[in-house]
Amino acid sequence: MAELVVGGNVSGSQHESGAPSRRQRDSRSSQQDLLGEQAPGSRPARPERPRRQQEQEMIEEEEELNLKYGAHHVIKLFTPVTLCMAVVVATISSITYYTEKGTYLVYTPFHENSDNAGTIAWQALANAGIMLAVIAVMTGLLVLAYKYECKKLIHGWLFLSSLMLLFLFSYLYLSEVLKAYNLPMDYITLGIIIWNFGIMGMFSIYWKAPLVLQQAYLIFISALMALIFIKYLPNWTTWVVLAVISLWDLFAVLAPFGPLRILVETAQERNEQIFPSLIYSSGMVYALVGTTTTENSDQQQEQQPARPSRQSENRSAEDAADGFREPDQERVVDRAARVRQWMEEHPDEPRRGRIVEHGGQEVVEEDDEDSGVKLGLGDFIFYSILVGKASSNGDWNTTLACFVAILIGLCLTLVFLAVFRRALPALPISITFGLIFYFLTSEVVSPFCNALSD
Repeated sequence: MAELVVGGNVSGSQHESGAPSRRQRDSRSSQQDLLGEQAPGSRPARPERPRRQQEQEMIEEEEELNLKYGAHHVIKLFTPVTLCMAVVVATISSITYYTEKGTYLVYTPFHENSDNAGTIAWQALANAGIMLAVIAVMTGLLVLAYKYECKKLIHGWLFLSSLMLLFLFSYLYLSEVLKAYNLPMDYITLGIIIWNFGIMGMFSIYWKAPLVLQQAYLIFISALMALIFIKYLPNWTTWVVLAVISLWDLFAVLAPFGPLRILVETAQERNEQIFPSLIYSSGMVYALVGTTTTENSDQQQEQQPARPSRQSENRSAEDAADGFREPDQERVVDRAARVRQWMEEHPDEPRRGRIVEHGGQEVVEEDDEDSGVKLGLGDFIFYSILVGKASSNGDWNTTLACFVAILIGLCLTLVFLAVFRRALPALPISITFGLIFYFLTSEVVSPFCNALSD
């Protein structure tokens, strides 16, 4: 239900859309200035190439960087989405508690007990409409509270929600796991485990913790919410809710007065991050080279190239492992020079991260959680609902088809994100593909395969 955002932070998704091209143009001018001051005896500088050719080269280089980092973002997002769906499918397959019906949410007053198809259809539509109205009202209240800076109300609301998920629903989940596998445990030990698990989760989400630990907690919370919806929503209402919520996501993110679009634009204007308990960050790390603060290193800064930071080296190692690698060190130096030139011309631009000196230069290293692609937890939840609901029928062909459909839709969404460079809804394409693949596989492919096997 949330949007897909790329950038160092929420505000970075707006600044970075125009920054790479500016940095490349600045880098060309700075390189020509350096070439103009050649030592005696060196070869004369070659004549300046046509402007159109230079612009073409800059465009090609920018497209190459976008392809490289876009592919890395895809890999970084496929892993958590796959893990979240795998947790839900494994739980549905091994624990019957989440597939047993009888208790429903208060927002779904129609329980689809009739055998008439028309009655089931209008009851499912009515339940989905009520659910959508509740989601729209809650989202509107959240946006209004953020717009008028009622931050204590928002943090209290989110804090209580996370508290209930990490303590109450985690206790219920662990209890059902122990019952399913017939494992004995006394209440004192269970209470100690839940207490430590919940407190560590609250610290990880709302304070400081390793990025991997924060990501693990966000994935678990998303899987837990998906299991709750699967259990407490009527069968056909679940499918209608998935379809309706995709349309709502499309409106909320892309419409000029959509609530999620207003939320993102407000956060961009204030240069603030959206709430960490609602957003999953892939956590890719970039290093920005800034101007030095020492007076004696000005000449050294012009003569010596900037050394890449440790985060840049780690990123290069990850790129090599994924099949994407820098062709030479010159590009790293050129990128550093572009960023340095841009920062000199825009001293008032906000810079996030910490500053570390390397050889007389300041390296602004962004925090892990402030960089990379950001995917709303609502997207994780509804992806997992679709796959978990498909697995509840016991047909692995349908489950795998829905899983592949969601990943294909997510990949296409990332492609559009790289093209349009703005916050985009991550649900419509994936959920549409998932629903089409589910009904085609369950109604056409699986019966066909069963007929062939007989």
